[in-house]
Amino acid sequence: MAEPFTPTSRGITARFTPEEVQVLTRLFEDVALALEPEEDPNADPLAALVGISETASVPSDPAVARMLPVASDDPEVADEYRRFTDLSLRRAKIEHLTQASMDLQAGVVRLDTERANSWASALNDVRLTLGTRLGINNAEDADRIGEHTDWGSVESTEDYMALLYNFVTWLQESLMQSLLLGLEDAGAGPSAPL
Repeated sequence: MAEPFTPTSRGITARFTPEEVQVLTRLFEDVALALEPEEDPNADPLAALVGISETASVPSDPAVARMLPVASDDPEVADEYRRFTDLSLRRAKIEHLTQASMDLQAGVVRLDTERANSWASALNDVRLTLGTRLGINNAEDADRIGEHTDWGSVESTEDYMALLYNFVTWLQESLMQSLLLGLEDAGAGPSAPL
C-alpha cells in the first residue's frame, strides 16, 4: 500500500508499490492524451508557437471541458480568452502530468515545493477526469463514490473508477497537507525579540 506524502528533511516524500506506479502512470498518461490539442494543418506556426489558437473551442469531452472551463458568461470574452490560453493551458497540464509520471518510476517520490505544486496540478486533473466520468456533481455524488473502499468487491468499471478516484483523492490530500505544513514551518521561523 502506498505511503502518503509526508514532509521530510529531503522534501515531500511518498512511496508506491509497483502496481500503484503502473496504475498512476496510466492515469497520468491517459489524462495527458485527452488534453492533446487537435492538430490544425492550417494553423499559423508563429501563433501556435506562442500559444494562440484560432480554432480553439469548448472541448466536446466533458472531462477536458471541466479541466479547461469557460472563462466568462460573455461568449465573446470566453472565446477570446480561450483563443489566447487554450494551447498554453493544455501544454502546462500535459507537462505536469508527464513529469509526475516520470517521477513515479522510482517508486519513491521526493518533491521540492515547485515539483509538489506540479504534482498537485496533475492529481487534480486526474480527479477532475475521474469525477466527471463518475458523474460527481455534488456532495451526495461524492459521498456515494466515497463509500467504495474495498478493492476486493469490484464488480464493475464504475466500482474500479470510484476506488481510483478515492485513492487519488487521498493522495492529493496528503500532498496538500504536506505543502501546508511546509508553509507553516516556513512562516514560523525564529521569533523576534520583544
